[in-house]
Amino acid sequence: MKNGFMHIAILDIKQNIRSKWFWGYSLVFGGFVAVMFALGITESQIIGFVGLSRLMVTFMQVSMAVLPIFVLISTVRSVVGDRESNVMEYMLSLPISLSGYFWGKLVGRFFIIFVPVFLALFGATIWAVITNIDVPWNLFFIYSLQLAAMVICFLGLSMFISTLSRSQEIAISIAFIIWLVAVAFLDLLLMGIMLRSRMDPGLIIGVGMINPLQVFRTGALALFDPELTVMGPASYYILDTVSRTIFVIFSVVYPVTLGVLLAYFGNRYFNRNDVI
Repeated sequence: MKNGFMHIAILDIKQNIRSKWFWGYSLVFGGFVAVMFALGITESQIIGFVGLSRLMVTFMQVSMAVLPIFVLISTVRSVVGDRESNVMEYMLSLPISLSGYFWGKLVGRFFIIFVPVFLALFGATIWAVITNIDVPWNLFFIYSLQLAAMVICFLGLSMFISTLSRSQEIAISIAFIIWLVAVAFLDLLLMGIMLRSRMDPGLIIGVGMINPLQVFRTGALALFDPELTVMGPASYYILDTVSRTIFVIFSVVYPVTLGVLLAYFGNRYFNRNDVI
């Protein structure tokens, strides 16, 4: 492409593949799946789910804990790091547009972060086929979409922070604070606010659903627990408001929309302000 989008994306992918953190990150998820098979987790049962479904449930819970903070910490340094090291000044001296640079960075980072997670999940299904374990292909497809949606959401947020920040330290601090707030506003804190303030439960739960981490968690839970019993009283309001199918669709569409919007505003700021 004329604006250098593909060149930046390929360059970012090659640069990250050569780094140690990429292989360590890949081994975390690949090793986790291998350990789960070795420990016989596919033979255990939870809420009627057994076999590969049981492993997928555990995999999604681990991904919810690891992926957001990893995406934030590893990506918020992309733009601001290139600015501080003067790499950006050199890159932009080439026939590369600002938008091409920005979106190339984002797409390259998406490939690097999502592919190892997807391959770990896909590798589990291949091993299940080889060992004659039933494969829930519908769960595999939906979980893959949810993982991609979560990565896109936090990538858009990370690129937005990286564009606005003036130093890597500030970018990392903001990312860490946002992650702490997202984790804090899961069920426990929301229930505490509702009990103390006597606010309308619907309002509290609605505010909670602004948190993409909460949406991802609830959407993943809805696939293996149709009644959302593990969420307690909040499940009644959610399931009375929307159907399970609609909420699962929402758990994919909302994070993607939020991530793309944040990336758009980040790119807009990047194009309209002094980037050097």
